[in-house]
Amino acid sequence: MAEAASAPELVLVLGGARSGKSRFAEGETVRHPGPWTYVATAQLGYGGQPDPEMEARVALHRGRRGGGWETVEAPVDLAAALGALPPDRPVLVDCLTLWLTNHLLADHDLEAEAAALEAALVARPGPTICVANEVGFGIVPDNALARRFRDAAGLLNQRLAARARKVVLVVAGLPLTVKDVTP
Repeated sequence: MAEAASAPELVLVLGGARSGKSRFAEGETVRHPGPWTYVATAQLGYGGQPDPEMEARVALHRGRRGGGWETVEAPVDLAAALGALPPDRPVLVDCLTLWLTNHLLADHDLEAEAAALEAALVARPGPTICVANEVGFGIVPDNALARRFRDAAGLLNQRLAARARKVVLVVAGLPLTVKDVTP
């Protein structure tokens, strides 16, 4: 059986909520010459309802980044957004967990969406740093939707970690390298 192609410049940064994973991923991105692209997957509200907490989180992330960043919003069609970017530009995708949530709530085919994302990441020659939540450390959720989400997030993380050249788990602001096959 042929080995699957990897994404040689893919870095996957995992962590829990408020673990410092986004800050770490921003640092990984700016190690490459700019300009840099921040691909945001968050939606500021669901069902037409504003979400002040999410708005505050977005403002925090924007305020932390300095000049040299372009922001692209891709809450659903992440594969197309990645394909439209300059191929060698450093890209930070934050975050895959929100992107997955958007598809789950819209009842999209998660396998097809994950496959499209995976193909887009493999096709990118430039550095791509992806942020995702590690949601499997807690108790088993008590409802079917939450269990489906937890399982889908874990499978997506495994799928992309297999392709990534580097995987980092951030805990309490401390990066723990889980995989590094840097040449």
